[in-house]
Amino acid sequence: MKKLLNLLLFLVSGTQLLNAFSPHSHAVTYKTRSCTNQLFQSKPKTVGEYDEKISSCKEILRKAAITKSEDPEEVLVALQDLEKLMRQKRKVEGVDVAKEVLDGLTGEWRLIFTTGTKKTQDRFKTKINYFPLKAIQAFDATKEPMSIENAIYAGDFALIKFMGNFTFDLKKSKLEFVFDRVAIFGFTINLKTDEAAKIGASTGLGSESNVKNAEKGNNAFFNWISADDDIATARGGGGGIALWQKIK
Repeated sequence: MKKLLNLLLFLVSGTQLLNAFSPHSHAVTYKTRSCTNQLFQSKPKTVGEYDEKISSCKEILRKAAITKSEDPEEVLVALQDLEKLMRQKRKVEGVDVAKEVLDGLTGEWRLIFTTGTKKTQDRFKTKINYFPLKAIQAFDATKEPMSIENAIYAGDFALIKFMGNFTFDLKKSKLEFVFDRVAIFGFTINLKTDEAAKIGASTGLGSESNVKNAEKGNNAFFNWISADDDIATARGGGGGIALWQKIK
């Protein structure tokens, strides 16, 4: 078991995944703007105002998910603006907002854009990047317990896939998860919580904070922002914020 896990770390960690978070090789100066004009100059007061500004942010994010070439700084601002707007919307409308997010989460999602964790940002002196590898998360909120998968693919073949269950706190829009199995080149192995966290942190599919949480007996988590028919957004326990595109 230990030798197989060590082999896994050797095969899927290291430069390829770390380079996914490295700065772009070309230097480009962008003019960053908010996804809505004067977004927070006046706080939205009605459902219609929230929805209009949320739609404006999502429009930028949908375009980024399709083209993967939109101004990364603008994508980051749109993610941050959407996060603030959805937090405000939840305060006004209650748990129905998070319930809608949970209902939209079932399916398969490809990671498009991520800021990485705070540690990764500091290491590479960058905050933003499109994710170049095929990393897919899958959720099923229609059954009990609700299930989660997180995998990296080469074409249609999963090189590594974590599998487990999750819970969703509607009040906080917080998704906590535990991976108890990992499939390596198609072979499934049962995992302890701390083993899953360490492998995830080493491969780039998870953060160092998940390791610390596991050591304390706490679950890894996402603060989920949105999920609809096209895109999903969330902030991970390591502080990074990400955008996914629905593929199924």
